[in-house]
Amino acid sequence: MNTTIYTAYIWNGITNDASILYSVSIILFVRLLNHLCFLYLFSPFTLFLNSARDKVAACAKHFVGDGGTTRGINENNTVIDVHGLLSMYMPAYSYSVIKGVSTIMVSYSSWNGEKMHANHELITGFLKNTLKFKGFVISDWQGIDRITSPPHLNYTYSVQAAIQAGIDMVMVPFNHTEFVDDLTYLVNSKVIPMDRIDDAVERILLVKFTMGLFENPFADFSLVHELGSQAHRDLAREAVRKSLVLLKNGKGGTTPLLPLSKKASKILVAGTHADNLGYQCGGWTINWQGFSGNNYTRGTTILGAINSTVDPSTEIVYRENPDADFVKSNNFDYAIVAVGEPPYAETAGDSTTLTMMDPGPSVITNVCGAVKCVVVIISGRPIVIEPYVSTIDALVAAWLPGTEGQGVIDALYGDYGFSGKLPRTWFKTVDQLPMNVEDSHYDPLFPLGFGLKTDSVASIVSRSTSAAALEGPCLFILIITISLSFYFTGKIPIY
Repeated sequence: MNTTIYTAYIWNGITNDASILYSVSIILFVRLLNHLCFLYLFSPFTLFLNSARDKVAACAKHFVGDGGTTRGINENNTVIDVHGLLSMYMPAYSYSVIKGVSTIMVSYSSWNGEKMHANHELITGFLKNTLKFKGFVISDWQGIDRITSPPHLNYTYSVQAAIQAGIDMVMVPFNHTEFVDDLTYLVNSKVIPMDRIDDAVERILLVKFTMGLFENPFADFSLVHELGSQAHRDLAREAVRKSLVLLKNGKGGTTPLLPLSKKASKILVAGTHADNLGYQCGGWTINWQGFSGNNYTRGTTILGAINSTVDPSTEIVYRENPDADFVKSNNFDYAIVAVGEPPYAETAGDSTTLTMMDPGPSVITNVCGAVKCVVVIISGRPIVIEPYVSTIDALVAAWLPGTEGQGVIDALYGDYGFSGKLPRTWFKTVDQLPMNVEDSHYDPLFPLGFGLKTDSVASIVSRSTSAAALEGPCLFILIITISLSFYFTGKIPIY
């Protein structure tokens, strides 16, 4: 598959560069048009309204509060009062509605014990009546089944509760006839009023007419040549390097390790994530839970990027899991270690330990205990790294860089400087979680907004050259002044 996988959306915000975020959003919009004429994107996005065949109906999701579930567990319960819910979790939806979002997907999660898929107060009362949302509300995949526990225990009740709550379109991936039969029964029995059905149909048709789906029901393939184009890859590469966060550069008082030398004699590249596009991309890539390896899409791994960056005379040795004796016996100039999390999506990503995948810890110990090393963390969130920081010379949070691993290496070797800042606190231990800046016991490993800033090698050289150029005339004037003073007075002036 020839397509560009961009660095994960949540981390693009680190760039503090609105132009990059806008460009990535537009390119994704154009790219997705080649696959579907109606789809949803990750929230919140605006509805594009242009000519009939270049529109995307955006979806804000997952309504509402799914980011605040107890212990962060997927599909869990968000315990918070109305004020907290409206002030912390509702603004993104309010803004999306104002900007014209056309669909909103409901969350699997609950609010104070009530399933969101059955919450009339928030779906109809607040979203539709207070925020004046005119698009349609859609369930999540088998979302109404989960209204009961266990799921699908009383499906007729689930259909009734979801439709009366205000859900307009139901995602039924398998047995749709059961849904149709139950809904028909509930309407004919006057349990669900016909005006509720009319409201749902009107909302769905409004979006479809606005999209032009009746005039042009199929996708436009005229832009298919844009898929995986160099322009898209260049933009993704820029987004990657601007999203990197440099957390450490040099052990206490020592010379910074970064930028690395391109003309080293012999270097080691190690770690589970050094040569794995699937791990760079994370979940929801090609497959639901992502993939491992380099066979499903085109791109550049960390190792591949190093090969194309260093001097041809540099010997590159790659070992995914080298032992300490191997590292000590090879006289490496430095090592690049890439470790982190495996791909995951939804419940598969739930973790009470937030540790990196094995053998990541032993790779760091074996390598960084024997040679100067930079460790690149590939993960969708902060993970436990505090036990290893003292042995590491340089530490970089690369998040999920997607297919363009060259963006990581651009910064490691100083072609560009580091500028990213942490968008969230990096904890020391999971026992500290949840942790927020305003907490009285706030004691992070790296605080919110932290990130070391560096300049590119080119800018450093330019400044040095400029300084030298300025020093030349000053030295000449000083010599002339001393000479003239000695000629006329016989004394050398002291400055």
